[in-house]
Amino acid sequence: MPLLKIQTSCHLEAAQKKCLLQRMSLTTAEALGKSENYVMVIVEDELCLSFAGNDELASAYLELKSIDLPEEQTASLSATLCQAMEAETGIASERIYIAFSNIERHLWGWNQETF
Repeated sequence: MPLLKIQTSCHLEAAQKKCLLQRMSLTTAEALGKSENYVMVIVEDELCLSFAGNDELASAYLELKSIDLPEEQTASLSATLCQAMEAETGIASERIYIAFSNIERHLWGWNQETF
């Protein structure tokens, strides 16, 4: 159900990517109160990104899509995800954008069905 897509200008070594995947998967599951068995995390690094007219400083764009994503929790989700990203990658929170999307069950497919 939850999908967290991370795109960053940082170069991440294989071990860093693995740690980031694990941390963000667990963080997303816990923050949403959902089973980690359904969480998917995608990491794309070394992208050409400019933030505030600067492509020299590391930055990141995250997308969190989920069924029943509570709108009243997006501020706390932003804080949680930014803190985890900063801890794992060193990217400052003020250089991270996050887009949240609430997906209807019939529009999310899995295991030859929809939710």
